[in-house]
Amino acid sequence: MKLCVYGAGAIGGYMGAKLAKGGAEVGLVARGPHLAAMRERGLTLIEEGQRETVSVTAVEDPAELGVQDYVVITLKAHSVPGVVDRMRPLLGPETAVVFGVNGVPWWYFYNLAGPYENHRLQSVDPGNVQWEGIGPERAVGCVVYPAAEVPEPGVVSHLEGNRFSLGEPSGEKTERIECLSKALTAVGLKAPVRPKIRDEIWVKLWGNLSFNPISALTGATLDVICTDPGTRSVARAMMVEAQEIAERLGAKFPIDVDRRIAGGAAVGAHKTSMLQDLERGRPIEIDALVTAVQEMGRLVGVATPAIDQVLALVMQRARVAGCYPG
Repeated sequence: MKLCVYGAGAIGGYMGAKLAKGGAEVGLVARGPHLAAMRERGLTLIEEGQRETVSVTAVEDPAELGVQDYVVITLKAHSVPGVVDRMRPLLGPETAVVFGVNGVPWWYFYNLAGPYENHRLQSVDPGNVQWEGIGPERAVGCVVYPAAEVPEPGVVSHLEGNRFSLGEPSGEKTERIECLSKALTAVGLKAPVRPKIRDEIWVKLWGNLSFNPISALTGATLDVICTDPGTRSVARAMMVEAQEIAERLGAKFPIDVDRRIAGGAAVGAHKTSMLQDLERGRPIEIDALVTAVQEMGRLVGVATPAIDQVLALVMQRARVAGCYPG
């Protein structure tokens, strides 16, 4: 099995290091000082107090790796359309592309039975670049749960979690998804195959949709957002709107809104990724986390006043800071 991790930062580097330690044939696409360090010294994984360095194949140009069986994308959602052309040398007739990307996936409506089947979302795939350049038939869903960071170039520190939930858009248990699940499980990761991956996408998106932009607007950590009466009320209103949209599209939620908010509070004084990116002057994931939900609401006829207001505010906040790529 040949597997490429495209975007070998914190999460991609964590997966890549685990696979490399297990002897898998894995290539990592990265850039900058992180790439240079991996080429020079290997990739160091810090996990459970242990520090281990593994030799990895790390490249900037994907063409150096050739055709792969699997390409796992762990980039921010807004970065993916811009690398579709560079990704082409990795794609053979049978290559599966696994999207370990936060937010609403561009392939969401592929093989979704009902009146919206094969609808294309412009907020996450402007100009249908991914739909036409990668092809929805290649797509495998992936909900990412680990937390990791890159404390210095060439080093990935694993903080918590080791689950990468997988699912075919069709819900089938295909040979390609079972093989990938076994490969990840063999190196100590959890990789359950879900028959309804969209349900799990929505549960994670529930928090990202609401907590992330509120944190970027207020500077507050998760525990504050989820317990302060004002911000909790705003987050809850956004989540209720999102649930109605999801249910109109056939998704089901295994927990209720209040339990999901309580789960956010239990994380503690954590800064969301959107707040961290804003503070560091990096582009932030607005469209995949918020705009796409608004677009889906328009599609199914669900009003989204709370989402609309927060989206307008966080877009302007990000534009002023130079952190919204659009």
